[in-house]
Amino acid sequence: MSKKETQDFNLIVKDILDNQEFNKLNNELHHGITRYDHVLRVAKTTYKFSRFFHMKNTELTTRAALLHDFYTDSQMMESNKVAKLTIHPNLAYENALKYYDINDLQANIIKSHMFPLKGEIPKYKESWLVSAVDKLVAAYEMSHYKASLYLNIFALFLFNLLIQK
Repeated sequence: MSKKETQDFNLIVKDILDNQEFNKLNNELHHGITRYDHVLRVAKTTYKFSRFFHMKNTELTTRAALLHDFYTDSQMMESNKVAKLTIHPNLAYENALKYYDINDLQANIIKSHMFPLKGEIPKYKESWLVSAVDKLVAAYEMSHYKASLYLNIFALFLFNLLIQK
């Protein structure tokens, strides 16, 4: 992002990034990085696409993109990975409502970002954008961070096997 775009982005999300509860995402692992880094990457990418496509609701869309995974693992009742995929959008929405005024557009963005795995269907082009960006970013993160993390763990395992002989 250009310096001007970075400044604009930071103004849009400053209150969220300053929120103590939101900053707990820095302690949550997600796709091999922190959930904080994940949502920030989704929000920045959404911001860039939204501006590129001259969308009217760039600010609202960017804020909702940042809040789309606003939950901690300690808030999850289910430990099943499939259940987490379907439950967390509503949990993120509930957390967002505690701290921010969320309109219908933002609610749909947050609740439908897991479509088609989660039942809620995106109603707005902004919801489709965030859902697509989240999947693109997740694929990037999984291939760059999580895969390398697993390969490093496997390499350490093999190394330990070799030195024990």
